[in-house]
Amino acid sequence: MNIIICGAGKVGFSISKQLAAQGHSISVIDQSKEDIKKINETQEVKGIVGRATLPSVLENAGAEEADMIIAVTKSDETNMIVCQLASSLFNISKKIARIRTKDFLEGKWTKLYNKSNIPIDVIISPEIEVAKSLFRRLEAPGASDNVPFADDKVKMLEIHIEKNCPLLNVPLKQLTDKFPDFKANILGALRDNKFIFLKKNDMMKEGDEVYLVVSSNQLKQILKAFGHEEKVAKKILIIGGGNIGLNLAKLLEANFEGVRIKIIEKNKQRAEEIASELSSSIVINGDALDEEILKEANIEESETVLALTNDDENNIMSCVLAEKSNGKKINKRTIAIVNKSNYSLLQNSLNIDDLVDPRMTTVSRILEHVHRGTIGTVYSLLDGEFEFIEAKILGKSELLNKSIKEANLPEHIRIGAVVRKDAVLIPRSGFIFDKDDLVVLLAKREHLQEVENIFAVSSI
Repeated sequence: MNIIICGAGKVGFSISKQLAAQGHSISVIDQSKEDIKKINETQEVKGIVGRATLPSVLENAGAEEADMIIAVTKSDETNMIVCQLASSLFNISKKIARIRTKDFLEGKWTKLYNKSNIPIDVIISPEIEVAKSLFRRLEAPGASDNVPFADDKVKMLEIHIEKNCPLLNVPLKQLTDKFPDFKANILGALRDNKFIFLKKNDMMKEGDEVYLVVSSNQLKQILKAFGHEEKVAKKILIIGGGNIGLNLAKLLEANFEGVRIKIIEKNKQRAEEIASELSSSIVINGDALDEEILKEANIEESETVLALTNDDENNIMSCVLAEKSNGKKINKRTIAIVNKSNYSLLQNSLNIDDLVDPRMTTVSRILEHVHRGTIGTVYSLLDGEFEFIEAKILGKSELLNKSIKEANLPEHIRIGAVVRKDAVLIPRSGFIFDKDDLVVLLAKREHLQEVENIFAVSSI
């Protein structure tokens, strides 16, 4: 496909990198000469310095032949105008915009987005998406990540293998013998900073980050099999009352019965604003790096601490202080948002449980709308090197009435689970695909075109 990306920041850079690697023709527009230079020097794309709201610049980027435009500049208004021009002047069929401002996202103003007004097909709100992602992590204590597929019938879990894990050093083919209730498909692991697909004779090792697919109603049983019987946290401390912190608190209030939430927000006016929007959460105005403020928030009793400010260093320091405050020996979980990828190297030495890159959450949501055919939910791993994908078997699919063995899929495409009607099935090699099956699979980036061809029945 011919795709134009407006905005060469972290999200735009990552999207262009992934889509170019998948074989799409990409043009990137940004006013920053430095950002465009970086893209031109590191990627096989066409980088253009200019204002994306100028028709001549869009034309130079190939708007007349473009199939899709993705507007991820820093300005909501710019992203809206870009989509309007893409529709009115160039008839680009699919328009995706990143929108952050609350006024543009809620209430009666959401009626703006249609062909008669502002023609945006897909709106991505990073703060809302990151809040949902954090909520899912809290929903599955013991898992580093928890992503829903197939209308939440299936979960993709990322689990860190510790030395006391009951499944440690057990060949995968023996798991169902030793654990009869084990109904999950372990697909791969990050081991020594390299992703590997796990086969039936392979074993999980201490330190692995394992990725598996499981039926949602088996979530607790699977976590227990891995040695995780932690209860969902009821005492939660959120550091940073920005849009991510506020949206997360709202989700927790609405879904976690008996939860006790405290939020530390440095800006007094913002603290008052979010306090008025929340029903039961306690908002404390102060600096989370101040020992007295932490005492006021009763950090020692907090079961989970989430540092969600816009400052990476403050988030990391807040989590380090939280880990050192285990006066009552509570097994505290710490989660920090970080925008700089090199901080992941410090995670183990700082004893922080989870470092979350908000950029990749946004990128995954955008990529979900780029794939052709019947491709649904998409979740990117390792900066897009691998993707978990949800796709439907339709009447023209080449998989129809074939078994997994007969399908002769590439080695780096692995089937995780199949939803047939309301039943979640964990397929083996003899499993035969049927019409309307919803398939959750893991694929390496180089094979995404093949995945699209297998499931595609129409273009965007």
